[in-house]
Amino acid sequence: MATTAQFTNPEGPVKLTDPSLYINRELSWLDFNDRVLQLAEDPNLPLLERLKFLAIYTSNLDEFFMIRVAGVQDHIHARTMHSGADGIPPSKLLEEIAAKVREQDARHGHTFEQVVRPALNEQGVRIVDIDDPSVDADAVEERFRQQIFPVLTPLAIGHGRPFPYISNLSLSLIVHLHDPAGDTDVYARVKVPKEVVPRFVEIEPDTFIPLEQIIARHLYTLFPGMQVVSHSLFRVTRDADFEISDEADDLLRAVEDELRQRRFGEVLRLEVAPGIEPETLARLVDWLDLDQNQVYEANGLLDQGDMWQIVGIEGHNDLRQAGWTPITHPAFRPRQDDPDEQTDVLAAMREGDILVHFPYHSFSSSVERFVTQSVDDPNVLAIKMTVYRTSDDSALVPGLIAAAEKGKQAACMVELKARFDERRNIRWARKLEEVGAHVVHGIPGLKTHAKLILVVRRERNRVRNYVMIGTGNFHAKNARLYEDFGLFTTDPEIGEEVANVFNTLTGFAHPSRQEKVLVAPDSMREPLIESIEQTIAAKQAGQEASIAMKMNSLVDRRCIEALYRASQAGVSVELNIRGICCLRPGVPGVSENISVVSVVGRFLEHSRIFSFRAGEQHTVYIGSADMMPRNLDARVELLAPVENATARAELEDTLERCFADDTNAWTLDQDGTWERRSGYHRSAHDELMQRTLASASAAVT
Repeated sequence: MATTAQFTNPEGPVKLTDPSLYINRELSWLDFNDRVLQLAEDPNLPLLERLKFLAIYTSNLDEFFMIRVAGVQDHIHARTMHSGADGIPPSKLLEEIAAKVREQDARHGHTFEQVVRPALNEQGVRIVDIDDPSVDADAVEERFRQQIFPVLTPLAIGHGRPFPYISNLSLSLIVHLHDPAGDTDVYARVKVPKEVVPRFVEIEPDTFIPLEQIIARHLYTLFPGMQVVSHSLFRVTRDADFEISDEADDLLRAVEDELRQRRFGEVLRLEVAPGIEPETLARLVDWLDLDQNQVYEANGLLDQGDMWQIVGIEGHNDLRQAGWTPITHPAFRPRQDDPDEQTDVLAAMREGDILVHFPYHSFSSSVERFVTQSVDDPNVLAIKMTVYRTSDDSALVPGLIAAAEKGKQAACMVELKARFDERRNIRWARKLEEVGAHVVHGIPGLKTHAKLILVVRRERNRVRNYVMIGTGNFHAKNARLYEDFGLFTTDPEIGEEVANVFNTLTGFAHPSRQEKVLVAPDSMREPLIESIEQTIAAKQAGQEASIAMKMNSLVDRRCIEALYRASQAGVSVELNIRGICCLRPGVPGVSENISVVSVVGRFLEHSRIFSFRAGEQHTVYIGSADMMPRNLDARVELLAPVENATARAELEDTLERCFADDTNAWTLDQDGTWERRSGYHRSAHDELMQRTLASASAAVT
C-alpha cells in the first residue's frame, strides 16, 4: 500500500535533493512488473494473451532477483549503509521488496489458478492435474516409463551424501522417504528435467499435465522398497550478476570464467509449492543456508515462465490478439513492379533521411537488407557494426562474416558483457575472428550499448558514409516484439562522428564532444541537461518551451533535478516511461508541471526519444540511452538528432499517441502509485499499426 509522502518544508522551499522527492528504483521496477500483472488480470484481453503476461511477469521477476536483489544483498553483506536518492537503507529496502513480491505473487497465482486456467479449459486448452478424472492413467504411466523415467536421476541426501547443488531456476522435487528396513526417514532430490522433456506433457491434443506431477505420481519406481511420506516442488534463484576486472588481459576468457562461476552464485530466493511439509521446508532452508524471509510459498503452479509453451500452441486464434505482420517502409519498397526485386537501400538513403519504426516496419527489409546489400556491393569498402544483443536467425553477423570473406574491411564491436547473452556473443566473436574480421570487445570498464551500423562506400572521387542508428538491438526476433526506431542517414557530419565513435571503440582515443551526436559517458548527460536549461531560459523569456521524453527508465538524479527545475520555471514536461521512474510528478512547488505515463501492452515499448522546444529551436534526439547512471556513466551510448522534418513529425506524433493512450496506459501519481487509465478509446499500439497501414497505402496510390 502506497504511503503519501510529506513534501512541505517549514524552513522554506523544498530542496531538490530531498529524499522524499525520489521513488526507490527497485520498488519502481516492481510497480512496472505489477502493470504487467494487471494485463494478465485484464478480462478484456484474450486468454492466451493473459497467459503470456503471466509468463512475462515470472521471467521478469526472476531477472529482478538475479540482478537487482543480488545488488541489495551485496550491500547488506558488506555492512554498508548505501542508499539511492530516496534514502532507503538496504535492509529496509529488502523488507519492502519482499512485501511487494508476496502480494503480487498471491495475485499472480490466483489469476492463473482461479481465472485463466479454468477459462482456458473451457475453451479447449486444458492444463489438468494428474488426478483429473479425464486422464488415462495407463497412458500416462506408459509415457513416463518410455520418455521420462530414463532421464531422471534421484539423489539421496544423508550420511556421506550432502545436499546436492541446485542449479539456478531449476525445478526440483524434494522427497521425504521412510525406510521400513531400518525404520528411518531420509530425503532425496529429483530434478524435473524440463530442459529435455517439455514442462507440460501433452497427453492428447491441447491437453497438458505438468511434468512434475507425472514424476511425483511415479516416485515409487525411483525408490523401490521405500515409502514416500511426502513430496513437494521447489525452485531456487541465484545471484547471476558479475563484474569483470578492468585489468583483465583477455576479456573473452575472463567472461567465460565468470560464466562458469555464475552457476554457483548465492541463493537469493527459495520458492516452494503450497502445502509443503513444515519439517521438509525447515530442512531446505537449512541446507540452502537461507533466512525464512527468503522463502516464497507459491499460490499455485511454480515457474510460470514455462507457460510460453502453452502460449505458442498452434491454432486457437480466437484466444489471441489479431496478428501483425511488419510492413516494408515505403522508402525501401522495390522501384519496380516485380515483387522479387530487391530494394536499393543505399539509393533510398541518398535521397534523404529515413526513419523506420519497429515492429510496425519490417526489420528484414530495412536493417538486414542494408547490410546484405552492402556486402554484395563491390563499391562498399567497409562495414562496421556494434553488437550488444542479436539473434541466431539474424542476417547481420553472417553478413559481416561474408563481407570479411570478400575482402572488405569488416569490424564488429561485440559486447561480451551483455547480460545473459554472453555465450551467444562469444560464439559470434569467434566466428568473426576465424574469417579475419576485426573484432573488439569494447573499452575497459564500459559496456558498449550504442546501436550503430556504418557502411563506407566509394563513390567517384570520394567515399560516403551510410549510417543506421537504432534505439534497440539488432535482433530479428525482438524487432517483431519490441517497439524501436532506426534512423538511416547519409548526413556527412553524423557519418563522420559515428566513424569517430568506431575509431574510439577499436583504437586508443579519448572520445571528445561531437557537434551533432551525443556520446556517453563523456558527453551525454551534460548536453541533455543543457537542453533542459535552454527550455527554462526560453520560458523565462516568455517564449514557447516544452519537454517531451520517452524512455525505458528515469533514474539519474541530476537529470531529475534538471526536470524539477524546468517544472518550477513553468516548462511543460511530458514523460512516457515504460519501466522505472524515480521522479515524483505533481509535487507542489517542484513538479506540478510534470506528467508521467507508462504504456505497457502487446509490444514492449523500448525506444528513447528526447524532444526539447525552446522558443523557435526544436531539437529531437533518438538513440540507445535511458536516463540512468549506468547508461550515462558506465556505457558507450549514442543519441542522434533527427533533423528531417517528416521524421521528426512522426516522432512527435508517436509521443502524442503514447501520452493520449487510455487502453494500456498508467499515470504516475504524486504518492508514487500508478493509476491505470480507463476509457478504451485510444490505444497507441493499435493507432500506430493503422498509421503504418495508411502510410503504406498512400505510398502505393
